[in-house]
Amino acid sequence: MSNETVTYSLESVLKEIKDSIKEVNQKIDTLQQDVNQKFDSLQKDVNQKFDSLQKDFNQKFEKIDERLTKLEVGQAKLTEKVDGMDRRLEKVEGTQKNQVWTLIILLST
Repeated sequence: MSNETVTYSLESVLKEIKDSIKEVNQKIDTLQQDVNQKFDSLQKDVNQKFDSLQKDFNQKFEKIDERLTKLEVGQAKLTEKVDGMDRRLEKVEGTQKNQVWTLIILLST
């Protein structure tokens, strides 16, 4: 090692430090912008996917609701038919009962 002394002015050293700080700040700003852009892009992508899923869910829910409505209408029609069949069966049973009593009376006389 040599015993040479190198001298710099304080102004040149401070300028060099200041320039280095500016360069680092610029790099940080550039990185921050890149991160912000990527985050915004990711956020848009997530929002689009969420909106798409929401739309699909709503369509499927509407289809299920329509099918349920059709089932309810069908059930109401079946209930009406069963009620009608019950009334007809009651009439037939009443008529048969009267016919049996008539036969009993006829046979007993």
